[in-house]
Amino acid sequence: MDKMDVNGKEYNVIKLLGHGKGGYSYLVTDGTKEYVLKQIHHEPCDYYQFGNKIEAEKNDYERLSKTGITIPKMLDLDEIKERILKEYIDGPTIYDLVLEDRMKDIYLQQVRKMSDMVYRAGLNIDYFPTNFVVQNDEMYYIDYECNDYMEEWNFENWGIKYWSKTEEFLEYVKQHS
Repeated sequence: MDKMDVNGKEYNVIKLLGHGKGGYSYLVTDGTKEYVLKQIHHEPCDYYQFGNKIEAEKNDYERLSKTGITIPKMLDLDEIKERILKEYIDGPTIYDLVLEDRMKDIYLQQVRKMSDMVYRAGLNIDYFPTNFVVQNDEMYYIDYECNDYMEEWNFENWGIKYWSKTEEFLEYVKQHS
C-alpha cells in the first residue's frame, strides 16, 4: 500500500506507526507536510466492545476537545472509507521513554493534569503509554478514545502501572517483543 486517500485527497504512505484495537495508524505525506492517517479495522478484540468505530472516533474527538487536554487536531474524516486524518505529533511515545529509561517527572505531572481535566468532564482516556507522545517536553494524548469515567480505569488505579518498569509493563514488553 503506497497511497491512501481521504475524501479523494491522496497521501503517500511513509510507514506504519502502529496497530491498535480500533485501527492502523500510518505516517503519510501530501508532499508538503506529514500527517497520521488512521484506517479503522474490524478485527475482533476480546477485551473491548465496539459500536460504530468511525462515529465513536468523531464523537470522542469532540468530547476530548472540550476538556482542554493536548491532542492532535482532526483534519479530515472519511466516513465511507473509515479513515481519519490527524495532525502528526513527532516524538517518542511514553512507552519508548520508559523502555529506554528516559522518563521525566514532568511527564507524570502532565498526565496527572490531563487525568484531572478529563475527570472533571466525567471521562477516562486510555492511559496506556503508547497513546502519549512527547514533543519538546509537551505531552500529547494521540488517541481519541475516551469513555465515561470509571474509577477502576483512571490513571492512579490502572494507567500508572505502565508508566514505569513495573511488573505489568515488563510483562507487556515480554509478550509483545
